[in-house]
Amino acid sequence: MVKQTTIQTPKGAMVAVCKGNSLTGLWYVGQAHFPKTLSQIEAGDHPVFTQTKAWLDAYFAKKPLPALPPMMPQGTAFQQAVWGQLQTIPYGKTTTYGAIAKAIGMPKACQAVGGAVGRNPITLLIPCHRVVGADGSLTGYAGGLDRKTAFLEIEQE
Repeated sequence: MVKQTTIQTPKGAMVAVCKGNSLTGLWYVGQAHFPKTLSQIEAGDHPVFTQTKAWLDAYFAKKPLPALPPMMPQGTAFQQAVWGQLQTIPYGKTTTYGAIAKAIGMPKACQAVGGAVGRNPITLLIPCHRVVGADGSLTGYAGGLDRKTAFLEIEQE
């Protein structure tokens, strides 16, 4: 069964969605690529939401992070490869779209990597905010550059 809940964070309300025992989505309300079909999903409580909230609470409190909840983002094989690579970026570090493209064996696919990063359905837990431009500049973030900046600052402290 698919369920959803809203989780309040210091950077705004987030909608979490789970299917079975896995988190399948986590978006800031109204962010780019926010699903339009969420109104059709039943609201409810679930242990994966409790784990997600605990992780978010620790992150924003700058405390040691608990284990991530089980996650199952839905996407193409290419998107899955990119999102898998995002999960290897260490806390407090950044990488580039080009580095991700090389890591997945498609060094000329930087623009496509950018598209997949932008469509990451589990924001923050799958750390798409850690991807920067080739020159180190902060590039787009579906949740807004103000949030991306804040997340990177949290991770530098």
